[in-house]
Amino acid sequence: MPKSKRNRPVTLSKTKKKGKEHKESIVNSIRDAVEKYSSIYVFSFENMRNLKFKEFREQHKSTSRFFLGSNKVMQVSLGRSAANEIRPGLHKVSKLLRGDAGLFLTNLPTEEVERLFNEYEEYDFARTGTTATETVELKEGPLEQFTHEMEPFLRKQGMPVRLNKGVIELVSDFVVSEEGKPLSPESARILRLLDTKMATFKLHLICRWSPEDFELYREGLDGSDVESA
Repeated sequence: MPKSKRNRPVTLSKTKKKGKEHKESIVNSIRDAVEKYSSIYVFSFENMRNLKFKEFREQHKSTSRFFLGSNKVMQVSLGRSAANEIRPGLHKVSKLLRGDAGLFLTNLPTEEVERLFNEYEEYDFARTGTTATETVELKEGPLEQFTHEMEPFLRKQGMPVRLNKGVIELVSDFVVSEEGKPLSPESARILRLLDTKMATFKLHLICRWSPEDFELYREGLDGSDVESA
């Protein structure tokens, strides 16, 4: 009887080596890109949607390069202080890589980059835990948008429903979501069925670096620690 691959021991030294090699590969890729592109931006994101982001990245791959992942690895790639930065001023960029952030390296003009990021907005269905942007309430009565086969599923989501002559009927008013409150798993599923999108995937520019200058974009960011470093 052949041995199960699942039961084969994996030495931690191998996994650590692969992890180190992967990080080194990212560091080298970022450093190569710094030499290739004329400007570097830090951007933040909200309600990330991987498929949408992949499409956006593909649209600009001829002129630009995106990096997402460990902020620490990206910081090391650029240099975390004036003493070890790979180009003058890049430690300022490094210090702004925190939270949900990424790097965008490009040869596009500044005005074009600002337009792309400011205009980018993709609506999608909200996930569990997302703060509801509006109150959605279903009134008592027939729910003709749903087929009768969905009645058990809707009941499992906490909706007070019954079948009445083959039509799903809500026996009392039902609040699906309340503005300002986090969505439960059940609420998120119902909103998807109602085709109600409450999540907006957005990208925000935080700063721009070029060999000539450095610009801080986001209002409310404390740039004093960047300037004094």
